[in-house]
Amino acid sequence: MRKLSKYLKPHILFVILAPLSMILEVISELLLPQIMSKIVNIGIANENISYVLLKTLLMLLIALIGIFGGVGCGIFASKASQNFGRDLRLAMFKKIQTFSFVNIDKFHTSSLITRLTNDVTQVQQIVIMLLRMLIRAPFLFIGSLFMAYTINPNLTNILFFAVIILIIAVIFIVKKGAVFFKIVQEKLDSVNTVIRENLSGVRVVKAFVRGDLEQEKFKKSNEELKYFTIKSFKIMSTIIPIMMIILNITIVLVLWFGGKYIESGTMKIGDLMAYITYITQILMSLMMTGMAIMMLSRGAASIGRINDVLDTKPDIKNIENPLINTIKEGEIEFKNVSFKYPESSGDMVLENINFKAKKGETIGILGETGSGKSTFVNLIPRLYDVTEGEILIDGKNIKDIDLSYLRNEIGIVLQKAILFSSTIKENIKWGKKDASDEDIYVASKKAQAYDFIMDMPDKFDTKLGQMGINLSGGQKQRISIARTIIKNPKILILDDSTSAVDNSTEAKIQKALKEMKNTTKLIIAQKISSIIHSDKIIIISDGKIIASGNHKELIKTSGIYKDIYNSQIRGEDL
Repeated sequence: MRKLSKYLKPHILFVILAPLSMILEVISELLLPQIMSKIVNIGIANENISYVLLKTLLMLLIALIGIFGGVGCGIFASKASQNFGRDLRLAMFKKIQTFSFVNIDKFHTSSLITRLTNDVTQVQQIVIMLLRMLIRAPFLFIGSLFMAYTINPNLTNILFFAVIILIIAVIFIVKKGAVFFKIVQEKLDSVNTVIRENLSGVRVVKAFVRGDLEQEKFKKSNEELKYFTIKSFKIMSTIIPIMMIILNITIVLVLWFGGKYIESGTMKIGDLMAYITYITQILMSLMMTGMAIMMLSRGAASIGRINDVLDTKPDIKNIENPLINTIKEGEIEFKNVSFKYPESSGDMVLENINFKAKKGETIGILGETGSGKSTFVNLIPRLYDVTEGEILIDGKNIKDIDLSYLRNEIGIVLQKAILFSSTIKENIKWGKKDASDEDIYVASKKAQAYDFIMDMPDKFDTKLGQMGINLSGGQKQRISIARTIIKNPKILILDDSTSAVDNSTEAKIQKALKEMKNTTKLIIAQKISSIIHSDKIIIISDGKIIASGNHKELIKTSGIYKDIYNSQIRGEDL
């Protein structure tokens, strides 16, 4: 929690006011039994009604002050915890934005969602508890113990014995239950994973009528979460009955021995009543401490998971004093580049790649599934870092170029079109936040998206559902292309991004791309027709470039290219 305390510092006023308000409530609770004792011992014993009324009014006044303090503490603690939670979530979100694909793969998306939501909520509860229970409990415990001791030191021996037993029991139970709270959070990750996969793939589930299978998967994860949650709370819930048993036994013993003291005249009835109230307050403060420790045990797992995110060092980051404004031409060169995923112990995904693309060239990339095509282009904007060799843009190693600047000069249309829950216009403006309406129209026309957008009721102001669910696959791809074209990047990467588009529309998109003379274009495609007019075509197989050249050259020199061409084009002359 110490690491996270910096997110409380901006809200230090609330952090200070909350315990100060709680101290008011504790003081009032400590004074009330004493006044009640005087009412019984003096007012009632002497039938002094005016004394009783005066002290009763005093009790009401002190009670009101206590209520004011309790309410104030609740308000200030809530403000502190909510502001803390907001800042912590923002810090985590910002940190996640710096993660490379490797970092995200390590945590998994569903786990990151749980950490940003449920885990932060757990820590917020800890903050409220620290500012309320863990301030109230020790003050109430120490104050009540002192007041009880001043009334009758001999009876306090019983109290000390009860407290020692109680503390030992709480430590034992909390230690045993804490182990399960981390498991509970991990099982919550599993439930979120199943839900996320099911909702994102709901069309596939329905198409293959596999709802029963998905229900079984969810049932299993849900049952595991229920089992470990119940198990952890079963252990922790034993704290309350144990405390109540000890409390009741202690009160019985105090009444027994207190009665003896009253008979002998060494103690008054009002003092015994006040003493029992203080015992109740002492044991209740310990009960509150037990509850707080229980919440801390669960929160400790969440704190650890949050710190894992905040302490993660992005494996892709800027060097000191990185280069900016260095990309002028968009020339790309791979020098002896090899790559394998950091967590993998297997073979290289790409091996000894040497390749060069000149300014404005269009490079077509062919290869079977899993050959390393997407990995090849993902290395250019440093979504992953090369394992060996180097990648140069305009003669500069990309590791020396400022990361934000580098990625801003590269436009990427990913294999899976990702759109956001906003309007079509806002999605296209993702590529250029200061884009004018004219810029948006031009980009959408180049991407062949303008006509279908204008056919929609709200045109460019049409609200898209999550992931653009209310659009077809081809429409989503064209909006993604428009979003990238509007950047007018020096380097443009299209990763099989016209797979859902018909041939006629694809030809128009290719024509628009060809007109981008100052942009170097890398196009991954499954269809030769998509890249047949490229300046250069490279064929990747098992992570290696096995052939390169233009269409005419490859037809003559590459048997693999010729076989692909014949199988797809069927001998037609394009």
